[in-house]
Amino acid sequence: MALTKTPICDFGKKAEDFKLKSTDNKLISLNNIKGEKGTLIMFICNHCPYVKAIIKDLVEDCKNLERFGINSAAICSNDVKNYPEDSFENMIAFSKENNFSFPYLHDEMQDVAKIYDAVCTPDFFAYNGNLELQYRGRIKQLKDLKPINNGESELFKALKLISETGKGPEEQHPSMGCNIKWIK
Repeated sequence: MALTKTPICDFGKKAEDFKLKSTDNKLISLNNIKGEKGTLIMFICNHCPYVKAIIKDLVEDCKNLERFGINSAAICSNDVKNYPEDSFENMIAFSKENNFSFPYLHDEMQDVAKIYDAVCTPDFFAYNGNLELQYRGRIKQLKDLKPINNGESELFKALKLISETGKGPEEQHPSMGCNIKWIK
């Protein structure tokens, strides 16, 4: 596990289209998940301790963001041969166990992670209604894999602002987590 931080938000960068299989065995594209006021695309996995530390908050945030016109999707891009905990079957179990209200997508060939320049799990890409990147930060500050503050997360506040103004916050703290497990 190599601790990796996300780069600074590339404001205005357009979301890239994709078509990936969901844990519901449906092919999902960017247009299928686009929200009226914004779209959250997140790269996560099943085994990362950073994802496990924030998954309950993340699921709750995604559910609450729906009322602001924000849709979400999670993508797992890890090498399943060397990290079998992130297999498609385990993705299905992980999404059910954590009551995902959003699609969980399998990026088996890692093409989507590469075109998004995803670097770690979790890695959040928050877009406005025009699919322009407005936030690439953390969900909240962690210390010893425990959230420091309760209440609204930085991710939730950023997406709420995006839904109201189309713009993300200027100050953003990088997300951090395990590096994406690339296929060798």
